[in-house]
This record gives sequence, C-alpha cells and structure tokens, in this order.
Amino acid sequence: MIDSPNFREQISRAALCDESELIDRLVAEAGLDESLRAEISTHTEALVKQLRSEGKATFLQAFLGEYGLSTEEGVALMSMAEAFLRVPDADTLDELIAEKITGSNWQSHSGHAASFLVNASTWALMLTGRLLTEVQNAGLIPAMRELIRRFGEPVVRVAMTEAMQQMGNHFVVGETIGSALKRTGKDSRYRDYSFSFDMLGEAALTHVDAEQYFDSYKRALVALATESSGDIKSNSGISIKLSALHPRFELLQKSRSFELLLERMKQLARMGAAVPLNLNIDGEDAESLEYTLDIFEALAQSQEFEDWQGLGMVVQTYSRCAPHIIDWLNQLANKHNRHFMVRLVKGTYWDTEIKRAQVLGLDSYPVFTRKHFTDIAYIATARSLLKSSPRLYPQFATHNAHSVSSILLMAKQLNVPTHQFEFQRLYGMGEDLHELTRVCHATRHRVYAPVGEHEDLLAYLVRRLLENGANSSFVHQLTDESVPPELIAADPFARFEADSGRSPGIDPPAAVYGSRLNSTGWDSANSAQLSEIDVLRQPWREHRWKAAPLVVKKSVDREARQVINPAYPEECVGFVEDIEQQDLSTAITQAVESATHWSAVPIHERAELLRKTAQLIETHFGELLALLMRESGKTLDDAIGEWREAVDFLRYYADQAVAWDKQESGQARGVIACIAPWNFPLSIFTGQIAAALVTGNSVLAKPAEQATLIAYRITQIFHQAGIPLAALQLLPGEGESVGAELCKDARLAGICFTGSLEVAQSIRKSQAEYAEIGAALIAETGGINAMIVDSTALPEQTVQDILTSAFSSAGQRCSALRIVYLQEDVADRFVEMLMGAMDSLHVGDPWQFESDLGPVIDKEAYDGLRAYIDSQELLHKIEVPAVGHFVSPVLIEVSGIADIEQEIFGPVLHVAQFKVEELDQVIDQINLAGYGLTCSIQSRLTQRVDHCIEKLRIGNLYVNRNQIGAVVESQPFGGSGLSGTGPKAGGPLYLHAFTRSAKVNSSSQLAGNSVNIEPDSLQRTVDELSIDDWESLVDRKQLLQSVSPGSRALMDSDLLMKQQMPGPTGERNIYQLCSNACALCLGPTPTQALEQALQALVFGGAAVVCCEQDEASQLAVSAMKDLDVPVRWLVATPTLTAIEKVQGIDSVSWCGDHAYARQLMQALAARKGAILPLITELLNPQAYLTECHVCSDISSSGGNVELMSNTDL
Repeated sequence: MIDSPNFREQISRAALCDESELIDRLVAEAGLDESLRAEISTHTEALVKQLRSEGKATFLQAFLGEYGLSTEEGVALMSMAEAFLRVPDADTLDELIAEKITGSNWQSHSGHAASFLVNASTWALMLTGRLLTEVQNAGLIPAMRELIRRFGEPVVRVAMTEAMQQMGNHFVVGETIGSALKRTGKDSRYRDYSFSFDMLGEAALTHVDAEQYFDSYKRALVALATESSGDIKSNSGISIKLSALHPRFELLQKSRSFELLLERMKQLARMGAAVPLNLNIDGEDAESLEYTLDIFEALAQSQEFEDWQGLGMVVQTYSRCAPHIIDWLNQLANKHNRHFMVRLVKGTYWDTEIKRAQVLGLDSYPVFTRKHFTDIAYIATARSLLKSSPRLYPQFATHNAHSVSSILLMAKQLNVPTHQFEFQRLYGMGEDLHELTRVCHATRHRVYAPVGEHEDLLAYLVRRLLENGANSSFVHQLTDESVPPELIAADPFARFEADSGRSPGIDPPAAVYGSRLNSTGWDSANSAQLSEIDVLRQPWREHRWKAAPLVVKKSVDREARQVINPAYPEECVGFVEDIEQQDLSTAITQAVESATHWSAVPIHERAELLRKTAQLIETHFGELLALLMRESGKTLDDAIGEWREAVDFLRYYADQAVAWDKQESGQARGVIACIAPWNFPLSIFTGQIAAALVTGNSVLAKPAEQATLIAYRITQIFHQAGIPLAALQLLPGEGESVGAELCKDARLAGICFTGSLEVAQSIRKSQAEYAEIGAALIAETGGINAMIVDSTALPEQTVQDILTSAFSSAGQRCSALRIVYLQEDVADRFVEMLMGAMDSLHVGDPWQFESDLGPVIDKEAYDGLRAYIDSQELLHKIEVPAVGHFVSPVLIEVSGIADIEQEIFGPVLHVAQFKVEELDQVIDQINLAGYGLTCSIQSRLTQRVDHCIEKLRIGNLYVNRNQIGAVVESQPFGGSGLSGTGPKAGGPLYLHAFTRSAKVNSSSQLAGNSVNIEPDSLQRTVDELSIDDWESLVDRKQLLQSVSPGSRALMDSDLLMKQQMPGPTGERNIYQLCSNACALCLGPTPTQALEQALQALVFGGAAVVCCEQDEASQLAVSAMKDLDVPVRWLVATPTLTAIEKVQGIDSVSWCGDHAYARQLMQALAARKGAILPLITELLNPQAYLTECHVCSDISSSGGNVELMSNTDL
C-alpha cells in the first residue's frame, strides 16, 4: 500500500489525502467479493434478529432508544448531565434542573422503554417537569424555591443528584481501580472477559494534573499486578492517554515535553512488562496523532522492552491515515522483532475533526465524511491486521454486528484462528452481541472500562451518548424496532456503490462560506506541513527589507531609519525611509486627481483586482510569515491567522461590492486615509485598503511606524495585482507628524482608523476643524474586555479559553480579555488551574515554533507595561527571556472592572469574584465602563446566557469559547461606545461607510427657532424617554406608517435585522442590528426632522427633535404620543454647550447650513467619551443602528449534536 520506505512521512501526507481515491483503494483492499459480502449481511441479519428476540437491553441501549439525539428531551438530558455533577452551589443547580426539565414532553416517553430504570427515570422527570411548570411563572429560581418550600426539603435537587450518579454507575465501573476490580470480580458475567481500564479525566491542563494522572496509572498497574496470570492476552491492562501525562502534549511543544513524557511512559511500560500485561496508548484527536506515533516508536525501539508483547496503540479508522498506520506498525514490528497489540476503533472525535478542518481552512478533512466510508475503512484495515497476525495482535473494538460478522468471516477466509485476535466493547454497552459471539465462536473478549470519580465521567458520558445516540449508529438502530434487521445489516459496500459521493451535509473546508472561497490554512500539528512552512520562510530568515514612500511623485530621499526585531533588539530586520512633508501634500493632490478616474472603473473590475491581490498574498506566504515574525513578533499560529484574515477581507469585500452594486447606487466619497495599527499590520491594513478601493475611493495608506515593512510589501502586492499607484499610495512616517498632518487636510473625504481611543478622538477634532461636512470617520478603538464565568462552566475548557483570550499575541489585541469575573463558588479552583496553566506557557522567540507568546512591539510598550505591573500586587507571574521586549504574563486580583482605569495593552489579566445573585451588578459594571468591544460568557445555562446577551452592550459576544480571532463575514468585528464608531469590519454594512448616497443638503438656517435649550433642560427631555417596551414591539413600522404614511424613511427601512452568518459547523453566529438609545434630530425643516426621527424610531430607538413644527409634524407627533412612541418634539435650538454635555444620545442629525454643521461637529468632537456621528444625509438608516454579534460554541457541552444527528452522513 505504501510505496515509499518513509512510512512516517507518508502518514503525515495522507492526513488530507483525496477521500474518493482512498476509499476506492480501500474497497479493493478489503477483498470482499459479492458472495462473501452477501454471507456477511446474512450473518449480521441473523445476529440482529437473535439479539432482538433473546437479548436484554442494557440501560444505555434502552436509554438511547427512548432519548436519542433527535428528541428534544434527549438533548436536554445530555446538556444537563454534562454540567450537573460539577456545580457546587444550590441556586445554580436549581436553575439548571428547572431549565432543562421544564418545557420538555416527558410524558410522551412514559412506559415506552425496555428498561425499568429508564421508565422510572422518565416518571421522575415527568413529575419534576409538571411540578416545576406549575410554579415557573415566577421565574426559574423562585420556582425551585417554591418546590423546596412545598416539600420542606430540596427534594428535586437531591433526587436529580441521585439520578445523575446512578446513571454514571452504568457507564463507569468504579471510582477507584480497587473498587473496579472488586465490582468486576464479583460479577459472574465477566468471568470470561478481561478488561482495559481507563483512568477518566480531561487532558492535563497543568503539571500538577499530569503528576496526579501519572500516579493514578501507577496505582492501577500495581493493583492489576496482583490480579494477573502469566498470559498477557488474558490479563487485564490499562489504556493511557498521553495528553494526561503532560500539559503540553502538542507537536509544536515536542522539544519541551518529549523527554519527560517518554520517561513517564517508560516507567509505566516497565511496570506493565514485569507482570506482564497490556498498555494501550489511546487514540485522541488528529492534532495528537503524530506525537503519539513518536512516543510509540521510541518505546518500540527500546531494547528494554524487546521481550514484552503488551505494548499497544489505538488506530481510529475514521482517519484517512489509518491504513498507513497499520502498515507502519507492521513494518516497525518486523524491523525490531516486536509484537504489538492494536485496538481498532472507528473513532471518537469525528465532529471535532470536521470543525477543526473548517476553522483552519485545510485542503480537506483528516477523517472520512460518510459513515459507510468509515465502515469500509474499518473492514479494510481489519483485513490488514488479520494478515499481520500474530506480529500484530488485533483488538477489534466494535458494537456493530456487521463489523463483527465481517471480522469473523474474514478471519475464517484468511485461516486466522480466534485466539490470535480479540473483540472489545465499552463497559455497559454491547453485552449481548459480545456474549453471543463469544459463546458461538469461542472468541476472546475484553471490556474497555472507565474508572474515576462521578464528576470525571461527564465528558466521557456525553461523548458516549453522542456517538451512540446518533441516528446512524448501530446501537441506536438496534433499539429502534421500526428499523428492520435487513437495514441494520446493510452492506456498506453496497451503499458505497449506490452513493460514493461526499456527504451532502458537509461542504469541503474551502466552501464553508458558500461562493466565497475560504482562505487556505496550515495545520501546525502536521509535521509535513510544518516542514513546508519552514522551507518557505527560511530564505527570509536573515533578509533585510527596504521600504520607502510609494507615491506618484517623490521629490527627495530621506535617511532611512532602522527596524529592529522586538525579540532581538540587536537584529536589524530592515530600513524604512519616511515621507517628506512636501511629498505628503503632493500625494494628497495626486489622490484627489485620481479619485474620479478610479471610481469610474466598474465595480466588478475593482473586485477582480482584490481577488488577484488575495491570490498574490497566498503566493507570498513564506515572506509575509517571516516579516510578521521578525518585524511584529508574531508567533506561528498568530501569523497564519492574520495572513488568512487578510485574504478573507479581500475576497469578502470583493463579493460584497459586486452584490451591493446590483442593489443600490452609492457613490465613492473621494480620498480616504487608511491609518492602520501595528498589532495587525497585515490584516487590518489590507482590510481597510480593500474596502476603500473596491468602493471607488483613492487611498492614502498610513501604516504604523512599528510595522512599515509589512505595509510596504502589501502595498507592492496591491500594485502588482493591478491597482494603480495613484489610487493607492503609501505614506510611511510617525503618527505625530504624517498622521496628524494627513488628518488636517480638508481634501480628505474620510478616515479609516484602528488604534487607541485617544488618537481617534484627536482625529475627530481635526475633522471638526478642517474636513468637509459629512466626512467619514470609521474608527475601531480598544476595550477593557471581560469574561463572565459561572459554576456550570467546564473548568478545563474555560481555563484554556481564558489563556487564549488573555495572552495570545502577548495580549496585544484590542479584543483581548482584560478581566475575568469568576463565580465565587468555583473561583479558587479556577485561579489555581489558571496559574498552573500559565506555568506551562512558553514565552520566547516567535521564529521558534514552540513559542506561545512573543515580545511586545517595542521598548515604549515594554516600559509602560513593566511600570504598570510593578505597581500592582500580583497573584501570579511567569518568567520570560531577559533579552528582548518580553513582558511576563501576570494575574492581578481586583474587585471589578472599575479598578482598571485604562486599557492595559499586554499580557495582563485581572480577576474578580462575584456571587451568583450579583450577576446583574457585574453586567452593570461592565456596561458602565463604557467600552463595548468583546465579552465572553461561560455558562451551560441557556437562560442565564440569554439574559447576559440581552443586557450587555457589547459589539461582539462569545458564548462558551474564547473571545478573540473574529472571522471575516462569520463574525463581523467592531464595538460601540468607547470601542469605536462602527460599522463592523468584515460585516455587511462596512462598505456603506466608504460611500455616500447623496450630497449633503444645504438649507439655509434654523428658521423660527429663536428659543435655546440649555443642557439641563435637554437632559431632562432625553431622560424622560425609555425604549424598553417600544424596542420589543414587532409592528413598529406599521404603527409609524399609520401616523406618517408618506415617509420615505419608513419605505427605506427594510433592513434584515437579524441573520445567521455562515461559518464552521459546531458554531452559531448571529448578527443583529440593534437600535441606538436616542437620536437628536435637528432638521432643519420639520419634514426633514420627522424623517430623521422616524429612522431612529422604526428600528426601536427613541428620538428628541429640536426644530420648528408645521401642521403635518404636529399631527404625526400627537398621534405617536397617543401610541406611546418614545419621541419628544421641542420647538427650540439646543445650545452648543447642550450638544457637548447631554448624555444618553447616540447621534445628532442635521441636513442644513454648513456653518452650523461645522459648529455641531466641533461640539460633538469636544464631548468626552464615545465618538458620536453627525448624520448629514437625510436618508441613512444604518446610521441609526448598532451592530451586535453573538458567536456560540454549540458543541461545548460535549459534542456537535446537529452534525452527529445528521441522517445524510
């Protein structure tokens, strides 16, 4: 099967091989002719009939038969089981029970199951549901408290706790290895079975975790030694997860973890060999495959274990690498004269692998996309194993009768005696199938038996429910009497002949965004791809780039400044020549002159140039990766992510522009200055320019002085793609000189800026003084971003999300986590885990693949962060290299977000505690801080999550996942309040900001408004309005049309308010347009003022109108007041001081005199806090809205139910 002698390289390259070619080859290699296939199906059908007539359903089989993944009740139970036993506080537990039990139709399941225990559980759930429903009108927690009051004790909570623990007893053989051996030893059913014991638990997050797991394996081996005989195949053994033995069991971390991990495995192997008994290295996800093979190979080569035949590993046949792994194991055994045990399974993490490939943008999937493909692969690799016996001892783990029949008949065909292989099953599952097989065929059998505390079984339990509750699983179908035996026994080869295509429900990773091509990604857990990355970047390891202004006319050359590597300040990365002031003015003139020519280029041609740029950026991967690492200090994954985001921006905006051109006729603004930050010098720089160019504007690109080399190369790539030099000019230089002068130029039609709030406010003041009326400011600033963690959150997942959110990119992301609120019931445990996980981070040179964090950008950032850290009392700190701009990641305890006076832009995480009843106070604190960029909510309580989403005023919310790495289109990114002006980058409204729909009106003045409104009076009027009830109405538009039937604003208000964005499986991305709180509408004419107000009102906001009235507006406002519409009309003019001081407004609208508009711009620019827009276009509905986005990890409760229950797999 493998032509090359380099088996390991072939395995690595096979990970993403062509599925169709591979499955065609496996069909041939399975060696089943039509007669043997027919015999297998007949044998299987007879087995199914016998199992149904004679077998007694296990608890799990009966449970799955009644509560499959296709039922609402099954999903509710799975969700509750995943979180129940780890919740320490009664209030949250009560809320969890009430949420998951009420509202489900338990009565429909009463008495239907084949198991008394399942029927008893159904009755209890039905009764609980009824009781809770009786009192739930008072709310979930009051409902639980009412039940407790009614019965005099927490009956429901105690009963549900007991039920969850009893359920666990059916899946876990014992809480300790001693109790497990005692239980199995007493049970006569297991007299003829051996065991492989699995020590339950999540992967080690800290070194302390790893030590504890290591000790548990050693204790298990000591206990098993006293129970074993001399026959290794009859003795029980253990299954080992390498991820439990080291917190950084990752290929990128191999240089730091291999020695310790191998030594621990050798210690365990010595103990196993001394008995002797079997040690199987468990199969985990695709990320860990190659490292697992490295450890196995090192053990196999050791002379210390040459006489031991108990070393084994798991091969998952859903993996496209599986056939190559079997060949490699056979070659390894022959080469070193060894005997290995090989457990063959179909696979455990299929849904995770599908999502990961989509997220990473891989060329294909590392797993098969159809269940019958995996079934074929299982049979084909089983044949290879049987042919390799006795050098390889096959351990066929299956609950599928067709697989059992196939193996028995293939073994007979190949003359392999039954003592040369064994069957395995999970504890609590497949008992009748395996017992029937053992009795009829004298086969060996082993039970995979989990051992651990009840809390540790949660992840295992939910995974088993997901696998076997899926509609296509054998266990699920066996319990469903409506599925005929011949269908269960169906031949997968026959199905392949009828349906050989990929699953219609699973698009290739490149197509997850529909017609827009997903950016190509890299897999850092694949050694072949890592080698390719290294080859591509290596020519640029010592290269020195030279950058200079890219302008139409350049008068003089300047002395270049040196660019240093922030990881090695002695290393020169290149040189930059900044622009001269006289050349800056000339560049603006050239941009103005070219604007008309560029805007005349058809949109589809401009879009095509963006697509060409995207292709070139992908082509120049190696150079750009090297630049990101050496100039900006980006680690491997951060650099790849940014490179991909740049490509996504280009393709998305190209597609958006073409679609937008077909719908409306917006026109380019003219000249746009794009001022990019240093923290995302490739992606944000590219995205800003792409949006401005494709909408027909000429661009003056001002890069951050710390990241000019990258900007220079990207600008060259734009030009290489065909963008004219006059349409895109690069203006390198310091922000205080070049940036400031650029912002003062009246010829600019808009500025797109990403950076600090202070600089954004300064830009706004410059525009108020110099810019044309209506000039755009598209600003994305920072945030003091929070995460809220309650006691239902999974600790291991949450701690990993905290680490990623707080410390990726050395904390130099505007989306980075700055403060985590931990529910006090679990806070101590979380903090302990967090500190341990921080200790496993590696801070170092980003050129080295193993570095988790690189340096901060420059000495100024380094000094500022060090000064802040030195002024604080630290909970925890990790060491960093002494040379370079490296800042220690730290943990600081605070009482709340109010203790953080400004955004700390680095690897600094604050932690605060809260009581569960203080959740609303935490939300208020976050809102009062004024920032609105990102926030994550970690909770398994849907209603609690929904409450947070409703109350938090945040642009990008994340549920049960980290809060960084927003993906173009899928998660449009941007905040509100102190975090920016909007619209969201990578979202459906972004391009609109770079266009204008009509010229600004020029009505003469505020006729008839001689009365002035002072700040206090205007503030009282604003405070009178509330949008709570109005915002919740669904027929606002109809009500408003009844009082103002001819309104153009209402006719133009048909925006899609809520939509699900495309993205990877296992994730739900909801984009929503939300109302602003209050618009101040100044007219100047009554008709214009009414149209302005209606645009705010129709989307659920409020409006205060300050303008003269005519009869039509009087009638409309009177009618609106009768309908409780939140609008007030004042026949007066607010003073400029009132404009500057009033709070609670989100925008000011004015379509009149330019001189007064200038005064309004200046008054708004003088305001403290958020930057408010002056809306000068009469009809601009998007200006009265705020964009909100919620990204939820819907697979966080153990797996992807939607994908696993897909019947087309």
